Amino acid sequence: MTAVDLHGEGARKAQAEAATVLDVVIPVLDEEEQLGESVRRVVEHLRGMPWSFTVTVADNASTDRTPQIARTLAAAYPEVRSVRLEERGRGRALRRVWSTSGSAVLVYMDVDLSTDLNALLPLVAPLVSGHSDLAVGSRLSRGSRVERGPRREVVSRGYNLLLRGSLRTRFRDAQCGFKAVRREVARELLPLVEDEGWFFDTELLVLAERAGLRIHEVPVDWRDDPGSTVDVWRTARDDLRGVARLGTALLRGRLPLREVAEQLGHTSADAGRGRLGSQLAVFLVVGVLSTLAYAGLYLVLREPAGPQAANVLALLLTAVANTAANRRFTFGVRGPDRALQHQAGGLVVLGAGLVVTSLALAALPSSANGSAALEVVVLTAANLAVTVLRFVALRHWVFR
Repeated sequence: MTAVDLHGEGARKAQAEAATVLDVVIPVLDEEEQLGESVRRVVEHLRGMPWSFTVTVADNASTDRTPQIARTLAAAYPEVRSVRLEERGRGRALRRVWSTSGSAVLVYMDVDLSTDLNALLPLVAPLVSGHSDLAVGSRLSRGSRVERGPRREVVSRGYNLLLRGSLRTRFRDAQCGFKAVRREVARELLPLVEDEGWFFDTELLVLAERAGLRIHEVPVDWRDDPGSTVDVWRTARDDLRGVARLGTALLRGRLPLREVAEQLGHTSADAGRGRLGSQLAVFLVVGVLSTLAYAGLYLVLREPAGPQAANVLALLLTAVANTAANRRFTFGVRGPDRALQHQAGGLVVLGAGLVVTSLALAALPSSANGSAALEVVVLTAANLAVTVLRFVALRHWVFR
């Protein structure tokens, strides 16, 4: 069970926090060595900025002197408060603080302050003005200056390439511990985020992008903390699981991103753009596999049944499998409900493919008779030609 301890700040600090523009959250776990100095640096930097602020130390069940140091800092600085959670998880800490904060802009930064604090003003300014919905520090943007070892460099770049390839993200750096979000955006997105650990902010960014929200990227100066206790490989493994889970949810259309976009005043067309692309990508994969299966079946059946009969049988068999695969993976339909109706619609769409491929066979010159290789090439090209029409028919009719 999560416990929250304001450690004596009471109503005075709660009221001050509710009125501030920024709430800078620093999640910590056993950080007694650097917590005090880091908070002092953050407070001094924020006092030079034009907005009121709160610094929230979110303690993730530390077992060293971190809780006592957090209480001391809260007593010494009127802008600082401490929150104690009895369960670990960076995402859990951010969710807890962001869900209850009254500040207009919610910020997250790592306690090691690897990111130069001079990037904080350009990070939050577009959110304060209302120009953007979220802002992220990027170590992979032009203008960034980064000092880190080759292992972290490879893992970071590989992870972000994976996100771009699998979830089709457009932001450059998902992992930098330097992010901000407007309060009303957080209220809408946080109930949709499942992860409680390191994948939390990646998931938040992906959902925001799919909902058509505006993400502002800021080049940062970043220096690796050699004393970091983060298990890079374990984090990478957990992130891969998160990518697979989130990708599946997006493909199946289980997340109400259109509603989120409309609630925040964005057009619903923006929210639907990502889902269409995901459906098309999976449809193409299923189509390629179906085409290969069709070609193999045609070659097996051609000799005993003849070209036209082999074409019909191969199309029929692969069409049933194709409709089932698209039903499950492309359009996210599960369970037996309307399965026969969907198969019937798929067979109707098959008719168009059958007409095109039969005409393609009939159009072969007489000199090509008996050439199995040429027949397969022509039939494969004909099948690919009707792929676009098949996708439109499945999306807007069969699985509407």
